[in-house]
Amino acid sequence: MAVDVLLGLQWGDEGKGKIVDVLTPNYDIIARFQGGPNAGHTLEFEGIKHVLHTIPSGIFHKGVKNVVGNGVVIDPVILKVEIDKLLKMGVDVNAQMLISKKAHLILPTHKLLDKASEIAKGKNKIGSTLKGIGPTYMDKTGRNGLRIGDILEPTFKSKYEALVAKHLNILKHHNLDYDLAELEIPFFEGIETIKELTAIDSEHYLNNAMKAGKKILAEGAQGTLLDVDFGTYPFVTSSNTTTAGTSTGLGIAPNKIKNVIGIFKAYCTRVGSGPFPSEEDNQTGERIRQLGHEFGATTGRERRCGWIDLPALKYAIMINGVTELSMMKADVLDTFESIKVCTHYKYKGEVIDYFPYSINENEIEPIYKEVKAWNTDLTKLRNKAAFPKELLDYVTYLEKELETPITIVSVGPDRTQTIEM
Repeated sequence: MAVDVLLGLQWGDEGKGKIVDVLTPNYDIIARFQGGPNAGHTLEFEGIKHVLHTIPSGIFHKGVKNVVGNGVVIDPVILKVEIDKLLKMGVDVNAQMLISKKAHLILPTHKLLDKASEIAKGKNKIGSTLKGIGPTYMDKTGRNGLRIGDILEPTFKSKYEALVAKHLNILKHHNLDYDLAELEIPFFEGIETIKELTAIDSEHYLNNAMKAGKKILAEGAQGTLLDVDFGTYPFVTSSNTTTAGTSTGLGIAPNKIKNVIGIFKAYCTRVGSGPFPSEEDNQTGERIRQLGHEFGATTGRERRCGWIDLPALKYAIMINGVTELSMMKADVLDTFESIKVCTHYKYKGEVIDYFPYSINENEIEPIYKEVKAWNTDLTKLRNKAAFPKELLDYVTYLEKELETPITIVSVGPDRTQTIEM
């Protein structure tokens, strides 16, 4: 049995959590393959909104296993908070979730390093969530990191102290006020919670599951344009958010990947610093922000808003090998008479239809096509037959331009507001 992959095609916040939740009944295992608690996957059902940061979005479905893969970095403090909330709701986390022994730990000092780094960058800051993600991945690639498996070893405390000493030495060069002893209290409480979970060799578990005919959905975090290799570097995250991250983040061979489901909004958003060619830093952008409730699920920060960007989407579809698309938040555009689509860029004096090396705002200018909008409330619709003509035309236009079928259109935050095409 092959593995399907679900990931974001823009700068994150596309609505991946909702679609994973909707598709989970079709799978036996949901597996997160990269990122950390900088992710905020929002699910809504039965009138309740849930935000997951580390735990896979299939956790609310009994009988489905949720795996936190080796490519994920884990903050014990945030994970404990998530688990405690789920336990209060009657979710048997220990029975439904497994965690890779090879997943790396975010230490309190990683978060301090993250904060110190952003302060030092000043106006050139990346726009980090300050969750310690970057420094943790740096220690991973620098071969200094601590992993879930280390928690279970008698040498854990000494390894922890050695890594903290290294971090404190770096922090001496920054004017940062902190109380490490206070930060360590919830950290070690979180470590005790993790010890109660089932830690596994996830690569063996997942490959054996495939041999047994189990269906697996790999869940990505952040978005393609934040990929450390292919995103808008240096304004990116510290992991591979693309399909390739499934192989390194779960131990699944590339030839075991089948369907790749790409998620995108009917418009576009970005949190933090970095280029955004189709941004509307004006009343239109503010209107989209308010209608779409575009505020970060992890940080609460305002998301920058703008029109859909086809060169960027084509690029994301290409490097991920996307086989089908899900268009999210179509309902946010319900009150618009017309909407814009960025079809090309004017780049260094030349008109192009691809995503170049740099999309610096001083070098690039978006070229738009105006499209008639539906100006209709979509939130009550439950099937394609009820779609207004203008929405169908928009979907058809995008499918033609992106050369990929749109199989799901979302018309609201709830599970029930998800229409299969």
